[in-house]
Amino acid sequence: MKKLGIILLVILFVFFIIRHFTAAKPPALPLPMVKVEKPVLTNLVEYVTQTGTTVAYNSVNLVARVEGYLEAIEFTDGSFVKKNQELFVIQPEPYMEQLKAAQASVAIAKADYGYSLSEYARQKKMYQQNATSLNNVEKWLAKIEESTAEVAKQNANEKLAEITYSYTHVTSPFDGRIGRHLVSIGNLVGNGVATNLATVEQIAPLYVYFNLNELDLIRLREAARNAGFKPQDLNRVPVDVALQNNNQFIYHATLDFINTGLNASTGTMELRAILENKDYTFVPGLFVNVRIAITKPTPQLTVPSTSVLYDQIGPYILIVNNNKKVLLKRVVLGPKYQDRQGITQGLHRDDQVVVEGIQNAIPGNTVQLYKANKGKS
Repeated sequence: MKKLGIILLVILFVFFIIRHFTAAKPPALPLPMVKVEKPVLTNLVEYVTQTGTTVAYNSVNLVARVEGYLEAIEFTDGSFVKKNQELFVIQPEPYMEQLKAAQASVAIAKADYGYSLSEYARQKKMYQQNATSLNNVEKWLAKIEESTAEVAKQNANEKLAEITYSYTHVTSPFDGRIGRHLVSIGNLVGNGVATNLATVEQIAPLYVYFNLNELDLIRLREAARNAGFKPQDLNRVPVDVALQNNNQFIYHATLDFINTGLNASTGTMELRAILENKDYTFVPGLFVNVRIAITKPTPQLTVPSTSVLYDQIGPYILIVNNNKKVLLKRVVLGPKYQDRQGITQGLHRDDQVVVEGIQNAIPGNTVQLYKANKGKS
């Protein structure tokens, strides 16, 4: 029995030894996966970008230039109006009667002038026949001159009455958009003061004002000289404009004005561009992004903007080398194009840039590669 127990113990010991060395080991953790992409060579232009404001091309306050009661408002508040479109009517009847009276005075003056001419001719003929005196002839000659002056005077009065009557019908000076009416029908306007009735603004085209600092201005002037632009070619300088909400520079303007000197308090120069605004996308008072090219298109390596990271030192990217290890590379940024960032220094065209799974890419660690695409050369 004792030998049997020893045999059982030996068998159990051998069993546990075999089980220990043949037991399955826990699986190793998988390597983190990242997507990589080679830089793409793209022709990029370097821009100076600033914030600008839109201003109406023309803005006019419509005022009452004659006294009277406001009889009609011929527009809808906030609507678009055409040049010479009637907008307000200010009690035209009294001024029409004044115009008729002036026209009647002109007719009287002309009739008197005609009579003076005929009487002078008659007196002159009678003088030749010794039937009247030279004094009478000279008197009617003077009467002709007096009548001529009276006709001119009454013509001027008629013109003034016509102009005054035209003020009773207030029209738009240009195509534009009108604001709300500031005086209601039935109110007395123009009573000793030029009553403000409404404001009309021309917003197609539209002005865009912006400022450049001294260094950017020097670079812009140098770029213009290199492009062969002369001072009279100012309107050939293209300016791109974008709304604040999308930063897509799809609207195009041309430079229109550069101020005479730098603002001493801000160290900037004021510039102005003209934007067509045919579809009325922009309204006066908007903040917009403005950019002007200061270089010609130059080939540069680009990566997705999201693959560029920043720390206290500056921008950097993560790449994966041939040993599947993540490396950190400091780079110098160039201009952007849509969703891609230009890199001027620190990047090689064969580098495999981490574009997705950046949170898994720790410098010095090994990763598993998944190429998004091979890029273009």
